[in-house]
Amino acid sequence: MKVRDMTPHVAEEVGKSIDRHRRAMVSAIPADLDQRLLRSQTAAALTEIGFKIAGPTLATMATRGGGPPFCKWGPRVVYRWGDALAWAEARLSKSRRSTSEADLT
Repeated sequence: MKVRDMTPHVAEEVGKSIDRHRRAMVSAIPADLDQRLLRSQTAAALTEIGFKIAGPTLATMATRGGGPPFCKWGPRVVYRWGDALAWAEARLSKSRRSTSEADLT
């Protein structure tokens, strides 16, 4: 079916669907390691690169410890992307060739 053959309502819904897909394709991963991100942006970027974490988990870690370093900007918490990435990578184990290899850390 071509767009010109659609009813206005159907064409509008198709346009909305295309817009949603375009927004979804925009990467959350910053190009600059010095870029500051809000907590939700940090969680989205870390999740996109394979370190699945939620914003509320980062909030809990900010109060209990163990999370990436952060700064306060007024009432908001901001993370430097390079610090958050380094924190996530530091949590990885060393490479293994087998699941039977001992965890030496």
